[in-house]
Amino acid sequence: MVKQSFGDKMFVFIVHALLILVLITVLYPLVFVLIASISDPGKVVNGEIWLWPEGITFHGYEKVFRNKDILTGYANTILYTLLGTCVNLIMTICAAYPLSRKELYGRSFVTALFVFTLFFSGGLIPTYLLVKKLGMVNTMWALIIPNAVAVWNIIIMRTFFQQSIPGEIQESAQIDGCNNLQILLRIVLPLALPILAVMTLFYSVAHWNSYFNALIYLTGREKYPLQLVLREILIQSNMKDMVASGEESLAKSVMEAESIKYAVVIIANLPVLMMYPFLQRYFTKGLTIGAVKG
Repeated sequence: MVKQSFGDKMFVFIVHALLILVLITVLYPLVFVLIASISDPGKVVNGEIWLWPEGITFHGYEKVFRNKDILTGYANTILYTLLGTCVNLIMTICAAYPLSRKELYGRSFVTALFVFTLFFSGGLIPTYLLVKKLGMVNTMWALIIPNAVAVWNIIIMRTFFQQSIPGEIQESAQIDGCNNLQILLRIVLPLALPILAVMTLFYSVAHWNSYFNALIYLTGREKYPLQLVLREILIQSNMKDMVASGEESLAKSVMEAESIKYAVVIIANLPVLMMYPFLQRYFTKGLTIGAVKG
């Protein structure tokens, strides 16, 4: 053990204090929303809730789940997330792996074409017309195909393939008679679990939280994802606040809307938050992709 000087101890203390402060700053809003969702909405509005629920009630959750569209929205969102993430991973791998191979002729030019799309796009109206021309309006494919791949994620995965998987392993597999597809499936992908986990997290969270494309392309309520259903619930609760007549009716509507809003936040974000502990170690390793390693 190396004996620490007073300056070293002070540095460690300051670092730990800052990390604890960051932890509290990030964690407290999540804890507060959870507490507020099961507390008396009157005490929440009056600012009486801080660290412990008071007047425990599940009225907000009851109001939310009483809406039959919630379960349909959950099922739709799970379907869109699972299917969309699978399509995203397949497309990203199919683009990133060839670009990581040195023998691919013109890979720099192809990469430049991909990067070009990060700075310029067709815009909302041309994109909508294209989706409509392809017959995907009011279908789940309108939420999956236009966002089938993200260029930034292609670059990240390509960098991982180049820096973390030695070319000698792939060359030895070629000598043993493997073709490119076999090298990808048997050599590269088993060694690429960290980046696959990171990409799964990125894409699945994006699909789970997405509502704008559904708002633009979907017209049938039976196809609405969860986020769009919850958005309608919030809008309806706000409308009740505005049209409520009388002080008693207005106060009741405000309390009900407040309870619903916190319950909606928990319902919408709990599945995503539950994913992080299982993918944390892969996610941490994925953040170091492209870093200088000694």
